[in-house]
Amino acid sequence: MATIEHTRLRGDGEPVVLVHGIGHRREAWGRLPALLHAAGHDVVVVDLPGFGRSGPPSAPDGWSMTSTAEQVERLAAELGLERPHVVGNSLGGLVALELAGRGSVRTAVALAPAGFASRRHLAVAASTLLALKAGSYLPQRVHRAVHRSPRLHAIAFWPLYTRPELVDPETSLGDTLALRTGRGFWPHLFGSRRHRVPRELAVPTTIAWGERDRLLLPAQAQTARERLPHAEHVLLPGCGHCPQVDDPDAVLAVATSTFARAADPAPSTS
Repeated sequence: MATIEHTRLRGDGEPVVLVHGIGHRREAWGRLPALLHAAGHDVVVVDLPGFGRSGPPSAPDGWSMTSTAEQVERLAAELGLERPHVVGNSLGGLVALELAGRGSVRTAVALAPAGFASRRHLAVAASTLLALKAGSYLPQRVHRAVHRSPRLHAIAFWPLYTRPELVDPETSLGDTLALRTGRGFWPHLFGSRRHRVPRELAVPTTIAWGERDRLLLPAQAQTARERLPHAEHVLLPGCGHCPQVDDPDAVLAVATSTFARAADPAPSTS
């Protein structure tokens, strides 16, 4: 298997692994890693295989969700992280739920996780992602002009953020180029929809959805409630598809509340 590249903010507290979404990279977490580190956690932010600076997996089934979860588990073991907490967004949220089902993490927080879309919602998400992917191939000078204009920048990132001004131009340019070059985009776009979300979660889990998510529509949050009634379910006011950028303090509160449930003898119900 290829090595998962990562950034680590060492702390003395319980470890937390952050897992980004499709087409994104470790920089997609904005201020959240620093906030978790300031709260005392040992924070590891990953580039999933085929994204960011991580190479593609070498195993034939390396793009599967099961394999991706195993690769994250392997990285945690290599770093000496014993059952870390995991926070994932979108595709990373589905990875977090897979890890929660396997019981290999202490707790899981899934922000707008993939895996709960109807066929109609899948069509909306796929068409939006394909438009973002196509736009990433524009010349860099065009991207730089877009990212320097607050209005154009807001339009370009409308599907992902409600507060795109919180992403600086250089970071947003890097995100765009990462979307262009990410080798994991196509296999995950077509493969993740075939993966079944675990029906049973072995650890305390929270599923949080931005009330203004324009990529994985908030109606999917109700589907998640029905399929996983023993998870905690939270709606994040004013947030889009990447709430860790739109309101990192709210996501920090959800995460730390979930971490505190690790000692609970039974999962919470909503």
